[in-house]
Amino acid sequence: MKPCFSLSKIVVVSAFTLLLTACASSQMPISPAGDDVDAAPPPPTVTPNGSSQEQAVACDLDAIQYAIGEQFDEANVPQLQSDSSARQVRVLRPGDMATMDHRPDRLNIHLDDQDVINDLRCG
Repeated sequence: MKPCFSLSKIVVVSAFTLLLTACASSQMPISPAGDDVDAAPPPPTVTPNGSSQEQAVACDLDAIQYAIGEQFDEANVPQLQSDSSARQVRVLRPGDMATMDHRPDRLNIHLDDQDVINDLRCG
């Protein structure tokens, strides 16, 4: 009986060691160049007076206030992007999930259930 107990002990210790080794050597895969994943924006550059260059590239909401209350049309997105000087546009419908990253140069178009533009925000 004693050899059987030792054998089971060796099997358990070996299995545990293999699991730890597998976890220790695993790495997150690096996405290949040319995929559709957006890279994180570079950190903002802060000037000596404490202001950020990022503030200068924020989209201009005053220029597109006319769109609030209007029916959303995908064909109007380039015009809203141009008028607001936004580098990116994101359309958000009720219940849509969105990342929490803040990009001052991104225009967020918030729609209601009938695809009417409810709100416009930069970020």
